[in-house]
Amino acid sequence: MDTLSYKTLSANKATVEKEWVVVDATDMVLGRLASEVAKMIRGKHKPSFTPHVDCGDNVIVINADKVRLTGNKWTDKVYVRHTGYPGGQRKQTPMEVKTKKSSTILVERAVKGMLPKNRLGRQLFHNLFVYEGAEHKHDAQQPKEIKF
Repeated sequence: MDTLSYKTLSANKATVEKEWVVVDATDMVLGRLASEVAKMIRGKHKPSFTPHVDCGDNVIVINADKVRLTGNKWTDKVYVRHTGYPGGQRKQTPMEVKTKKSSTILVERAVKGMLPKNRLGRQLFHNLFVYEGAEHKHDAQQPKEIKF
């Protein structure tokens, strides 16, 4: 058979090219930011995307405290968790999470919900680094800045 055929290349751990990128979350809507970050962590923006391999980039999100929520979500949206004990259901609004803990949790929780719910998703989540201010400790990796 003398037809022109192309071989499908599947990426693996040795052939993946991972990069470091910085995303500035200033005045960005939380869900829209999280979906783009999750896409980059997963590697779906690359032509060599392979579903069962960690082929995404390492993403650094800065200025997470300046992220926006639309509408009345600061007070009406509810995060529900359970302690594991009877009657242990706990509810928090994003405003309570931001004041009691830190605003990095809002971004981390949004991105984590958009990753696969399996071993690969838990491994991919380690490629996310979220910081409240404009400073981060990954200057040695020479990350490039990405605008959405």
